[in-house]
Amino acid sequence: MSKSASNFLQALLAVLVGNVAYFLLEKHLPAAAQHSRYKTDLGTLVDFWFCLAVFGVIKTVVGWRTRSKLPRN
Repeated sequence: MSKSASNFLQALLAVLVGNVAYFLLEKHLPAAAQHSRYKTDLGTLVDFWFCLAVFGVIKTVVGWRTRSKLPRN
């Protein structure tokens, strides 16, 4: 798989998993962190943060797996 296709799939997975996590936990967040439909608000930023955190986890795991496959001298 090409590097750009791999990055795209990782980003897509991060957005999907991050949004699912945010919307499952949204009711337990403070009112200011809950998203209002069709508005850019703090909830949008919190949702973005969830996606960014998931993306970081994915990149970290992929990096660990890649480094563990490299031959060691």
